[in-house]
Amino acid sequence: MSDDGKRADPSVEDGSFDPTSHAFATKEAASSDASNVDVVVYDAAEEKRLLRKIDWLLLPILTSLYLLSFLDRSNIGNAKIEGIVDDIRLRDYPTATSLFFVGYVVFEVPANLLLKRYSIDGPAAVLAIWTFLFGIVSMCQGFVRTTAEMYVVRLLLGATEAGLFPGIVWTFSFWYRRDERVLRVSLFFGAAAAAGSLGGILAFGLTRMDGLLGHHGWQYLFWIEGAFTALVGILAWFLIPKWPAHARALTQREREVIVHRLSRDSDATDTEKFEWSAVKLALKDPHVYLYALLFHGFAFALYTYSLSLPSIIAGIDPTFKPWQSQLLTIPPYAFAFIYVITTAWVSQKYVKRRAPFIIGNGFLAILGYIVLITSPTVAGKYTATFIAAAGIYGANGLLLAWPSENVQGQLRRAVSLAFQISGGNCASIIGTQLYRIPLGTIPNKSYRISHIFTIIWLLFGISAASALWILLARHNRRLDERIAERRERGQVVDESKAWREEWRYQT
Repeated sequence: MSDDGKRADPSVEDGSFDPTSHAFATKEAASSDASNVDVVVYDAAEEKRLLRKIDWLLLPILTSLYLLSFLDRSNIGNAKIEGIVDDIRLRDYPTATSLFFVGYVVFEVPANLLLKRYSIDGPAAVLAIWTFLFGIVSMCQGFVRTTAEMYVVRLLLGATEAGLFPGIVWTFSFWYRRDERVLRVSLFFGAAAAAGSLGGILAFGLTRMDGLLGHHGWQYLFWIEGAFTALVGILAWFLIPKWPAHARALTQREREVIVHRLSRDSDATDTEKFEWSAVKLALKDPHVYLYALLFHGFAFALYTYSLSLPSIIAGIDPTFKPWQSQLLTIPPYAFAFIYVITTAWVSQKYVKRRAPFIIGNGFLAILGYIVLITSPTVAGKYTATFIAAAGIYGANGLLLAWPSENVQGQLRRAVSLAFQISGGNCASIIGTQLYRIPLGTIPNKSYRISHIFTIIWLLFGISAASALWILLARHNRRLDERIAERRERGQVVDESKAWREEWRYQT
């Protein structure tokens, strides 16, 4: 920053856009003659106003989409304690929940490649179509009459939801600098926790319609929530902005500032066409697999918690009625929502580290499960659900943003994000099978072994986070040594463009 507090860079005159790359193409890329390019000058106040405008353009609608997707995948847990298992003679509830993740895993990477390839003007059409489709599929859960039908619908639900989360995180990388993404990802991931609270409220209200027109309460739960999701999917087509260079809500000046900010920070403004060679490079990167293993450990806890919490709470006190168990799921999720945002804010603004928070939250979640297993009181066990929720959601909000900060290359980043989710959801398939309740047993006692498995998976995730932290920190130390050597030799280091030559990892 110059002495007058303003930022200038001769790299941008306008925010032109290459539709085959879905990225900005700057004048600097077209010509090395900087004298022919206007200088973009802006101060911190203007930058802050623009950032807030971007937040309002993206976060409300994208957060709503993810909230609804999480609601639609997890409301089967609410339907379970309302009698769906007996009503349709669902022979194997854990398999029904597992099949969602099978569809999710299989279609994760292809869905993100489709987003990269066909989001020419922006991601609105692709994300909106996916949302509309999984809303319709979610509605279909209310029409099933047999176990086989439920299996098919859950598989389709996973397939249609697969691309949403990594697609949104990838979209953020075209609007925000690397150090700004973790808070935004955590904000919209917090929608998963908010979905838990909202799901409890909606389940309590909608299942009161039991018997209306001869239908079960859980059917109305699926029908109304699914229909609302499909409606929001239609609205998303019009509400999700195009890429910054085409966004109608932005002025030309704002486009120029966005290009300048991103061109000094990452590859978001580069021209990058879809090439299979980039996909192969991503799959050769060991960090990609470590991010997947990291989420593998924490996704086990995330989805077994969200799908089983109503049953876990019902097992804490056998005298709880179904409607009481539904309502008691609300406070832990609300607490987790606040905790996720607070953790991400501290991590981004003050500590500027991800790994310590991921590891710390992993141990916090383990503490919650230990208390859940060992506490002899209802109050102690219920308190444990708060502790576990905070650790689980706090860690996942950070680790899911980590690859978007560290993986270089637009297509490689898209593949990495999708691969991370696929790897993580393999654990979800296993986890939902381990959270079984033998017929005639008390859920809380039956879940003790399941909770122990969750602790084991969390330890695995903590180990993956530690390994990544060590590897990334070692790379950064070597980078600092090389920069110091250049300075000793009298070479000028342009730190504003250094990321293109030497990529510094966020640890």
